[in-house]
Amino acid sequence: MTIKRHGLSIGIERVDERFFLLLKAVGKLTHEDYEIITPMIDAALSEVKEPKVNVLIDGTEAEGWELRAAWDDFKLGLKHGREFQKIAIYGNKNWQEIMAKVGSWFISGEVRYFENYNDAFNWVYND
Repeated sequence: MTIKRHGLSIGIERVDERFFLLLKAVGKLTHEDYEIITPMIDAALSEVKEPKVNVLIDGTEAEGWELRAAWDDFKLGLKHGREFQKIAIYGNKNWQEIMAKVGSWFISGEVRYFENYNDAFNWVYND
């Protein structure tokens, strides 16, 4: 029996008045994954007045999205795009770098791709 892991995990950190989201994507993301994570992100962002959020996404175990999940991801970006200041995507696949460039079209903040975790971490945590 083969087990297929997939999903998103979320961590939320505050440093003084700065707000950080830590996301880890595993496997091929599904619509059901977004049904779980989207309300969590919505709730976290609703608690912050005038949020300017930095995000660190670990995509090293990601395999992409089902079509409906890709649409969910796009909608999430449109809904909260103005609230993101920096998004660092830590990955190890060429398509992730391309997604970072495309994502920057829909996000008001800066989106960068990194192949080194420490570089991604330092960029997103420092102004």
